[in-house]
Amino acid sequence: MKAEIIVLGSGTSMGVPTLGCRCAVCTSPDPRNRRTRPSIAITWKDDGRERLVLIDTGPDFRDQALRAGIRHVDAVFYTHAHADHILGLDDLRPLSFEHKPASLPLYVDEQTAAILRRVFEYTFSENATYPTRARVELRNLEGAQTAEVHGAHFQRVPLTHGDLQVAGFRFGSAAYLTDMSSIPESSLPLLEGLDVVIIDALRPQPHPSHATIPESLRWVERIAPRQAWFTHMSHEVDHEATEKTFPANVRLSYDGLRIPFEL
Repeated sequence: MKAEIIVLGSGTSMGVPTLGCRCAVCTSPDPRNRRTRPSIAITWKDDGRERLVLIDTGPDFRDQALRAGIRHVDAVFYTHAHADHILGLDDLRPLSFEHKPASLPLYVDEQTAAILRRVFEYTFSENATYPTRARVELRNLEGAQTAEVHGAHFQRVPLTHGDLQVAGFRFGSAAYLTDMSSIPESSLPLLEGLDVVIIDALRPQPHPSHATIPESLRWVERIAPRQAWFTHMSHEVDHEATEKTFPANVRLSYDGLRIPFEL
């Protein structure tokens, strides 16, 4: 079925512009160089109704959702529990109320679940009494397991993020691989036959927990998607100048980008 990816945020953990910085990218007039924290939405129709799934809710989620016109969420998948991927969870509150008496499902591994329970204790504690807390439910997803949301299948793809084990996700002919330094050999078969991949490409220079632009170009060669979009980019990446150096099937994503694909 036809679906669309909305790039809600394409930036690194500090965002672009980065606070206190006056570099050429941070002061650039090009709107594609303004990058909020990384997140995407996937939208499709099921029985005539618009469906929407989020991957991560970072600290910029509220503004991202307003910009994208998000009024309903069916599920959220979390890649890992770093601040730039989870701190917008509380902004799910008004979007979760319509799920009453059920709860909005949040798909997480156990490591992420433990951190969410601690950071958002007032939401997940059995003794929580906050009357307008988010109506959400943690659902476990480990390894290469798959979850179904209204006819669409989302498969967890194990990735390495420095010394952490984190998640990417495949859905139909597309995959989202943010915050990764490498892809385990065992995960590569999960990424065969892609039309679209959105993949971490932090900057040109080496980093201990993120793929660099040269490394991501090599990963794109191995995965061989029809089109690749880079994300989680720092202020060391100027959109226009960098994109000119890429092969035709590789582009830089940007906040607000919409990518059609088959789900």
